[in-house]
Amino acid sequence: MRLIALGWFCAAAAAAQPGFQLPRPAADPRTMFREYLIQRSVTALERSAARRRQAIREGRVGDYGRAVREALAASLGEMRFGTAAGLEARLVSRHDRPGYRVENVLFQSLPGWLVNASVYLPRAEEFPPPWRAVVMPVGHSGKFGEDEQIPAQVLARSGYVAVTFDPPMFGEKRAGNDHFRDGARGYLTGETPQRLFVLDALRTLDYLSTRADVDLTRGAGMSGLSGGGLTAIYAAVLDGRVRWVAPSCFGTLETEHPVRNGYALCPEPLHFGVYRDGLDVAALLTALAPRPLLMMAGRDDAVLKAEWMSRLAGEVAEAYRAAGATDRFRFFLDRSGHAYTVAQALEFVEWLDRWTGAPPRPGRERLRREMLELAPRAVLECRPDGSETLFSLANRQAEGRAATRLGRPVRDAVAELAGLPPNRQTPVPAHRAAPAFELWGQQLQELLLTPEPGIELPATWIGIGKRAGAVLYFDDRGRWTDLRSGGPLGAMIPLFPREASARHLLTVDLRGWGDTAPAPAPYEVVSWGAPDRWFAYLSAALGDPVFAMRIRDGLAALAWLRTRPAVDPARILVGGHGGGALVALHVAAAAPDVEGVFARDFPASFAALVRAPDYTWSQDLFFPRVLRHYDLPGLAASLRVPVLLVNPLDARKQPLAEARARMLYGGATAPAGVALHAALEESGVREALVEWVRKRR
Repeated sequence: MRLIALGWFCAAAAAAQPGFQLPRPAADPRTMFREYLIQRSVTALERSAARRRQAIREGRVGDYGRAVREALAASLGEMRFGTAAGLEARLVSRHDRPGYRVENVLFQSLPGWLVNASVYLPRAEEFPPPWRAVVMPVGHSGKFGEDEQIPAQVLARSGYVAVTFDPPMFGEKRAGNDHFRDGARGYLTGETPQRLFVLDALRTLDYLSTRADVDLTRGAGMSGLSGGGLTAIYAAVLDGRVRWVAPSCFGTLETEHPVRNGYALCPEPLHFGVYRDGLDVAALLTALAPRPLLMMAGRDDAVLKAEWMSRLAGEVAEAYRAAGATDRFRFFLDRSGHAYTVAQALEFVEWLDRWTGAPPRPGRERLRREMLELAPRAVLECRPDGSETLFSLANRQAEGRAATRLGRPVRDAVAELAGLPPNRQTPVPAHRAAPAFELWGQQLQELLLTPEPGIELPATWIGIGKRAGAVLYFDDRGRWTDLRSGGPLGAMIPLFPREASARHLLTVDLRGWGDTAPAPAPYEVVSWGAPDRWFAYLSAALGDPVFAMRIRDGLAALAWLRTRPAVDPARILVGGHGGGALVALHVAAAAPDVEGVFARDFPASFAALVRAPDYTWSQDLFFPRVLRHYDLPGLAASLRVPVLLVNPLDARKQPLAEARARMLYGGATAPAGVALHAALEESGVREALVEWVRKRR
């Protein structure tokens, strides 16, 4: 077997030794995890498509739509809409503009969470009220842009009220509302920011219901560009008041985007279980049948490609045919890029006129871009106070979760969140090994463990030639980091001098770490793109988070270790660094018969990742729904084995002061004891780890 090239599998210090060999992986470790997650996502989406197509073939489109609506409502959580109660609407300003008027209004969709609505009104002398209305959620932009102002003006100058408002992170709702950083915190609390996006749109309908100049007796329309179009679809599925829907450049069959192309979406459309539960875009659009639906796309859209949108349109058209509503679906492919153009707005107006029974209005079709203005920002400003943000709401949710946890045993919660089988037994993974290399009486061997098809975990095994206990170690920096160059792992075993307390060692790269760290994908050149985000969001959509997969990887490594003839299965210590330390603590909870568990340089709590204004930990550590059940101090306190915690870190990976660490873990009184050391230098970390390990039996 030849020596495999460095940089993706082995530390240079080890690989430089003559005769040292490595097992050949079945696939490139740099792409292994990405290909695995793509395949699982495609399988889930194809399963959803099969259910949808079967319902269409059997003429059950209505039943299918009701099931999708129920699943979506359950996925997003409680949303109160359909009443004007609690809006507390306040007029901010009025402005007369060329061919239309605008009123700026603030109202609440949740207590303290403000919608900064700009209401575009027709001229009453040309179009006597009451008017039909269209809600126009904004996507990844602010309401001040051309793609937002121009369509709203077209609608107002055609006799319809149009309402735009900023989504979190854009326009007037910037600070504390970063989709990618503040929105992702919701995974930990079991909430999704998508609920807020959709609720803002639905509460806008509630606001419109209070206006005497608006006619909602036959419902309203909803339309938007990109993420705003997706919000419109969600809102229409949930609320029958939305009678006419016209999303623009909003999505495709997800197998193409964001799965196969690796696009770095934000977390809100990838809320927990959305792929598992069959709530992909095609399913949501099918659930709208037989309501009139106008799909719009741009021929030159660089991301949401026209051929993808056309395939999606073909799927939806089939559903409308099965529902007996062929004439209620239309696909308009514009000569544009990723934009909401005048041509699209006029197409939507014609669509609305057809279904609302509006009389012909000569001259409207002659509206051109140069006849419309881009109003100054001051014309549309509402100046919300910004007291409630994604960040502040996540904080309050974290506090609420701490006060209302379910009280079930932590071990049971870990088993559920990690997706363990009902019997909680982890099969022994298959493995392949390179020839052993002789050290000072020990044998060092490189392995590949296969916990499931498509996943190979590089591992390093050091056997000491006699029956003894073992150390199992996980490190988010790579399995050799604490082993190479006289690191603490070698001192724990120890390598030399040999002692009666010597142990075997297995250090493993869990998926996505060390030699299996994903190679960058093209869309990760953008500021919001990062491998940890794509993996975290996509796996959450599957209902099987990366962190859960790593817990199962850790348990598989433990199962393999217990089968080694020279290993005393009652004397296995589990430990780790950083994210690997969190995995080790969860492995100890799921496998309470380990001898003990130790953690170094790890996030002190999941709640800190929600509550801190900034964080530097990878988002693939954001264990979805964990704060509904426990946090790390409670997890440590629940363990039935000795626990060592060294250098708990804050959200920015800075050591907690001793007093702060003691306050946080003061209640962690596990039956076998919790030893805590905070704010140690590296030499102190090494000393604490080695001393604790050597004291075990």
